[in-house]
Amino acid sequence: MLKKIVGVAALIAVVWAIWQHKLLLYGYGQAKGQLNIIWNASPIKEVLNDPKVADSLKQKIQLVQEIREYAIDSLGLNDSDSYRTLYDQHGKPVLWVVTACEPFSLKDKMWKFPLLGSFSYKGFFDHDKATKEKQVLQDEGYDTGIRTVSAWSTLGFLDDPIMSGVLFNDVGNLANTFIHELTHGTLFVKDSLKFNENLASFIGHQGALKFLQYKYGKTSPEYIYYQTYMSDKQQFATHMLRGTKQLESLYSSFPANFKVDAKITAKQEMIREIIQSLDTIRFENVYYKNVAQRLMQQDQLPNNTYFKSFVRYQAGLQEFEREYTVQYHSNLKLFLSYLKKKYPSI
Repeated sequence: MLKKIVGVAALIAVVWAIWQHKLLLYGYGQAKGQLNIIWNASPIKEVLNDPKVADSLKQKIQLVQEIREYAIDSLGLNDSDSYRTLYDQHGKPVLWVVTACEPFSLKDKMWKFPLLGSFSYKGFFDHDKATKEKQVLQDEGYDTGIRTVSAWSTLGFLDDPIMSGVLFNDVGNLANTFIHELTHGTLFVKDSLKFNENLASFIGHQGALKFLQYKYGKTSPEYIYYQTYMSDKQQFATHMLRGTKQLESLYSSFPANFKVDAKITAKQEMIREIIQSLDTIRFENVYYKNVAQRLMQQDQLPNNTYFKSFVRYQAGLQEFEREYTVQYHSNLKLFLSYLKKKYPSI
């Protein structure tokens, strides 16, 4: 009987492996890429004692340690051994994310992963594989996008290193980035990507403000620069979120017999109008002035995946803001404690 049970179990495992061979190959590639980074990351103490490392980078690394301690002690994010090591990217990207969206609907292509749930993006540690995936989706008729990633979280499953590329950010964005990722390691709800990313964006921003106030003060250049940058970012995101509403309205207005060429023309006209109207916004920060200028001048228009990225990371911030300020009187630690109790995390 035992032999029969083992035989049936083995057969089921083989059938499942054949059925899910693409997922298994993808998982193997991701595990290999992630573990390669972890194995080749250097302990912070070694980096700080290395005379070849520039003092300016050492200061940023020490700053990350301060941000990490502040996020755990003062904000209530979960403790872990993440960001105690550094991976040297040698100035090169190591992770690419592919997104896809239907051409005449703001509906994301979703990927399902065991235990973690559904995601509207798919990461690759191999650029060729990422571009191949993008091309396959494009051939299937999707709008597609691909971007590099400077920081990410393995949700507490592994000890994430600091990626060297992120150290060139200013102190406010550095704090925002690591508090954002530590939020993922604290609370990540299965099959709720929009909630997860909007929450991490909100906590990242509010946490960065509190850290800058604690370390430098509200009148400091660091605090003022970050506030100006984030004010511009909010204006930019608000404009693009309005654009998503315009596109949704346009797509829903297409009659059933509307020809594809006519749909494409109407879509491109709408996107061009959204992009060109960026010139109505007065940006204070040089960064967003340049972003807007490049978008308005480039020949290729962004597609649906570009607009959906703002929904993924920015569309729910006002709801968190109301709850945070009204019910929890801007006490981030209390707010996080409430969220951790309310929502089941992976």
